[in-house]
Amino acid sequence: MQVTIVGLPGAGKTTVFNALTGGHAETGAFSGGRAAPNVAVVKIPDTRLDRLSELFHPRKTTPADVTYVDVAMPAGAAREGTIAPDVLAQIRDADALLHVARAFDGAGADRAADPWRDVDELDVEFILADLGVIEKRLDKLRTSGRHGSPSEREDNAREEELLDRLEPELSDGRPLRAMDLSDDDERRLRGYRFLSQKPVLILLNIDEARLGEAAQVEADGRVRHVQPHSEVVVLAGKIEAEIAQLAAEDAQLFMEELGIAEASRGRMIRLTYALLGLFSFFTAGEDECRAWTLSVGASSVDAAGAIHSDLARGFIRAEVVTYDDLMVCGSMAEARKRGLLRSEGKTYQVRDGDVIQVLFNIAR
Repeated sequence: MQVTIVGLPGAGKTTVFNALTGGHAETGAFSGGRAAPNVAVVKIPDTRLDRLSELFHPRKTTPADVTYVDVAMPAGAAREGTIAPDVLAQIRDADALLHVARAFDGAGADRAADPWRDVDELDVEFILADLGVIEKRLDKLRTSGRHGSPSEREDNAREEELLDRLEPELSDGRPLRAMDLSDDDERRLRGYRFLSQKPVLILLNIDEARLGEAAQVEADGRVRHVQPHSEVVVLAGKIEAEIAQLAAEDAQLFMEELGIAEASRGRMIRLTYALLGLFSFFTAGEDECRAWTLSVGASSVDAAGAIHSDLARGFIRAEVVTYDDLMVCGSMAEARKRGLLRSEGKTYQVRDGDVIQVLFNIAR
């Protein structure tokens, strides 16, 4: 899973990046013209995986991970409509966006803080980029799209009808994520990697002085920004970046003093999982305990494929026990004895926290 951090210069994107990754990336560098993104892979904290490791004592424990990418946004680019194509291309690779908006007044800022103005400003830029892609594609479909086999022409006609329907909505400033798209629409649009279609977590970046009102700012933000596939969260980026550099015990004490209930990393990951419709399942044994990421509604065969393509091809059945049941039983053998270790076929929908062993035939 890749989450790309976007926002206007001065919003604190790199500070938030450091808070989420425990990194030391130079802040303020992008406004000076540096183009290379900051990239970090973060292991996803999960107490369930920790407890499975305590139970099985494996040789290796492997958490799921998330990649954070902090892209460069030159000063004035969104306002002037001059975000470079290579920057937009970096953003297109994201599974979700973390949109940092400045909700603090700071030295060096060229305007008073207005996070929703900034959110709208960058959204318009993404919408215009998507509109440009659609206009170019429609021009091509209206010419060469008329050629090919009957099935190809029919498919092109369906795509043209869909883009014709979306174009005026984008022209009116409505992002694709806010539109009512069918599963077939989603399938046809998948290859475009539209910017305004990506799920977005809007992060209102406050300073330490506003920590006491963080909950109210967040609640007000959710009332202000009601949009499908989006969420609003408040974070004191500078403080959280400092916490990320501390040892676990010191960090906990510091958070208690400031009234911060949960470190930013776990909360951001949980909210991003919810936005993308993702969850974790586990494999556990003496060799390895591992967390895997899967989409809600995925089958046992999909889970097998996430582990290894050979397991999906030769799938016979999956042996499944819930994490909670396994913790109560204390072992796979006891779970089997109590009838809590179930055999499931190809159509079984995997659930959050399932512990799975896939039985397969490699010769298939």
